[in-house]
Formats: sequence, C-alpha cells, structure tokens
Amino acid sequence: MSRISDWAMLGATSSQALNMLASLRRRLREIFVRWALRVRPPEAAPIILTQRRVYVLPTRAGLAYGMALLIILLGAMNYNLSLGHALVFLLAGLGIVAILHTFRNLVLVSIRPGRCEPVFAGGEAQFDLVLENQRPDPRTSLRLFFEDDVPVEVDIGRRAATVATLTVPAARRGWLAMPRVTIETTWPLGLIRAWSYAVPDLNCLVYPEPAAKAPPLPWSGDSARGSTRDGRGVDDFSGLRNHQVADPPRHVAWKAVARQQDGPLLTKLFSGASAQQLWLDWNSLPEALDVERRLSILARWMLDADAAGLAWGLHLPGVRLPPDSGPAQLSSGLRALALHDHGTH
Repeated sequence: MSRISDWAMLGATSSQALNMLASLRRRLREIFVRWALRVRPPEAAPIILTQRRVYVLPTRAGLAYGMALLIILLGAMNYNLSLGHALVFLLAGLGIVAILHTFRNLVLVSIRPGRCEPVFAGGEAQFDLVLENQRPDPRTSLRLFFEDDVPVEVDIGRRAATVATLTVPAARRGWLAMPRVTIETTWPLGLIRAWSYAVPDLNCLVYPEPAAKAPPLPWSGDSARGSTRDGRGVDDFSGLRNHQVADPPRHVAWKAVARQQDGPLLTKLFSGASAQQLWLDWNSLPEALDVERRLSILARWMLDADAAGLAWGLHLPGVRLPPDSGPAQLSSGLRALALHDHGTH
C-alpha cells in the first residue's frame, strides 16, 4: 500500500510540474507576442507586415536539413572528399536562398479588416480579412489562423488582393472582438518558417440564441392590433394559406381543416387597410426567467413574427422599437437584444 501511495504522490507531483511548465510557457509566449506586435491592439488599418514584424526560424525539416549537412561535412573532412565539400556548400547555399525567399514571401503584405456578418450565439463568427500584395511577384501558400485553430491557406497574385475568412466560436451575445491572428509561410522548400502577428480592429455582433422552445406569440390582450403586411388584415376574407407558427389561433380555418382527412392546418387571409401590430414586451415574460432566457424567447418571437410577415414592436428596459416589419426591423430588434445591458444600442 505504501508503494502505491508513493507512486500516486509521484504522479501528482509530476502533473503539477507539467502544469507549471505549461503555464510558464503560455506566459512567455504572451510576453513575446506583445513584444512582437510592436503596437497596442487593436491595430488601425492597413496593417503592413514590415521587416521588423516578420520573424524567421527553421522548421523541424530545416533543423534535420542542417544536421544532415553537418554529418556530410564531417564525413567529407574525415575522408578528404572534394565532391563532399562541394555538395555541402551547394546545399548550404540552397538553404540560405530559401531563407531569403521565405522572408520575401511574407514581408510587406498589407492586411485590412473586411466584413463580419452578425451571428447567433452558439454559432461561428466569420471574420473576413483582405490581404493585399503591392509587389510584382505573387505570394504563395500564406497560412492564417487563430491560436491552435486549423489554418486557412491563401495565395495572392501580382499586385492583387484576396480575402481570407477565419471562423471563431461565438459563445456569448454582444460584441465579439477578432482574436490575434497569426500569418505564416514555409514556401518554397518548407525548411524555414516566417511568421508575424496581427490584431485587426474588427468586431462581430452576436445575437442571443433563439429559444428552442418558447411560449406562443403574445396575441392576447392589447398586444396585437391592426393589420399585417401582404394583405393579411382583418376586414374582408381573401383566401387560405398553410398555417405558420406565428399565426394567431383565431385565424385558423377550423371548418376547412375539419372537412379534410389528415390535411394541413390552414390560415385565413384577409384584405383591408388595417394590420395586426404585435408588441413583444420584456415585462410580459415571467419574472422568474433570467435575463438570457428572456432575450432568447424574444429572439424566437422576432424570428417567428418576421417569418409570418407580421408588423411588430419591441419593449425592452430603456429601449422602445416602434412597430414595423421587414429585414431592417428584424436586424434592429436583434441588435437591441444583443446589446442589452452592454451600455450601447
């Protein structure tokens, strides 16, 4: 038993030592990255990778290449082989030229932030970066990635520009700042790695995740009045269509459904000047729900109301969005939800 406990203590001690080494490594890496950026992030556009910002080191293949040259040189010196010396000098010169070409493949690349469309929490934000090459020679096999992510490889033609799209998980609503991006290349021989860091000033708006299960739209009381777009008013009957989740129950054509066997639900269409205006009110939700759950339900209601073509308004603490419909209304409402309690709308 004592021997087992000794092994357990030894394992715990070694695990602690490994964790300390990993923490020290991360800290040293962050210190190096802050020094390597040369500026305080986020960086103003355009970001130009000057000579001082591009760093060069041999890859594992490059180290093996150098060791092989050293062994060949020792053998040539030991056996006095002139051709061996010539081979070593030829391959060493090739390695030196590879350093120059790898460095030139990355230096003076210009980076500008592109677009980032809003996403829902739980999805992936897609950050677009515009890479521009002002030189007459192309840039080949440039890899861009966030820390520990799969790299995206792009080529840039002569005096041209290209767009690289990087993804990052959007876990929480609000503004998501673009993380530090690493851009590297090992072209042309894979012996040398040239890399640099950049932190473009680019943010993505993350909407609340719509609730998977939400109460029906608040049709009761004074929350719904007026008319809908697309001729779905309450004046004159004008036809039937397939039922949608956001449709009020009183508009379901129950008699038409009863005449069918296993038929779909149908909703009555009306024509007229009035339209149903739906108010999505923060205070109409149960007080027991937390903030994020309320925002999720409101997001689901917005999507359902927009899918049904309803004009809707929004009441949030400190925010009132007048009733309207369409993509602009939906975007404004989701933005208000995303920035709730974040100090700006």
